[in-house]
Amino acid sequence: MSFLTGESMTGGYGGADILHDCTISVDKGEIAVIVGPNGAGKSTAMKAMFGMLSIRQGRVMLGGADITALSPQDRVRAGMGFVPQTSNVFVSMSVQENLEMGAYIRQDDFSDTMTQVFDLFPILKEKRRQPAGELSGGQRQQVAVGRALMTRPSVLMLDEPTAGVSPIVMDELFDRILEVAATGIAILMVEQNARQALNIADRGYVLVQGRNRFTDTGEALLANPEVRATFLGG
Repeated sequence: MSFLTGESMTGGYGGADILHDCTISVDKGEIAVIVGPNGAGKSTAMKAMFGMLSIRQGRVMLGGADITALSPQDRVRAGMGFVPQTSNVFVSMSVQENLEMGAYIRQDDFSDTMTQVFDLFPILKEKRRQPAGELSGGQRQQVAVGRALMTRPSVLMLDEPTAGVSPIVMDELFDRILEVAATGIAILMVEQNARQALNIADRGYVLVQGRNRFTDTGEALLANPEVRATFLGG
């Protein structure tokens, strides 16, 4: 069994189901990517796994434990980090204060983790006293990822981490995500830039209308003629 699994998830907001028997999983040290057309339920699947919406059927397992009933706050304490697509930094706080906010659940000395984040994102060390609101979009994303890493998560979930950034910044962010995965953290990512994301993915999930349409390695999905024609622009 994978380290994190959303198993046969059915549910949505209010009375309408968006997910239909959807299964997503990722193991430690792996990068799993959820792709698909707009409205396919990609972010909904991730939010269901983080506990931001309740599922009517199915369950969420983390490290062999059933966490379906846990709140998002308790899932953070259990080892899950989540970076939303928007409003993911405190704009009036400095970069360092943003990172310190990420360590709110910790009682120990987190200076070593702060050093690791600065090693991963050197520009943040350089700008650590600057308000996060003055940073570029790519730098803000680095702050958001760094803040999530301050909790020392075993799983890092990223909702559209490259939305609105330039291709150069996207490549740099993906390089850093590969480095995070290499430390043994499980990475689950929703991405609109499907081709580039599948390029770094150990496994990929193509969702259509809240259902699993294709599940395979990133490499196999990139080579699949139907996936390429339908979802990757040929």
